[in-house]
Amino acid sequence: MEAVGTITLATGVDNGTCYISVTDTGTGMNEETQKKIFDPFFTTKEAGKGTGLGLHVVNKIVTKHKAELHLDSALGKGSTFKVVFPK
Repeated sequence: MEAVGTITLATGVDNGTCYISVTDTGTGMNEETQKKIFDPFFTTKEAGKGTGLGLHVVNKIVTKHKAELHLDSALGKGSTFKVVFPK
């Protein structure tokens, strides 16, 4: 989020699996960015302003624990990252 916004944390059970989700009211991501978001060293920041490793590392940790990381995002509407744990 560039300025003021809302971050919503949620937990729940869906079809026998539990999940944690984080939703923001930021700018959202286009489809091209969404396809690259978990790639190592990918960043939308200017050079020198970040390594682009954060989501790549998170995704590796999540999958190592046999969970799944899902992204739902739309330009102008924000993004939701959801970690779904195995049964």
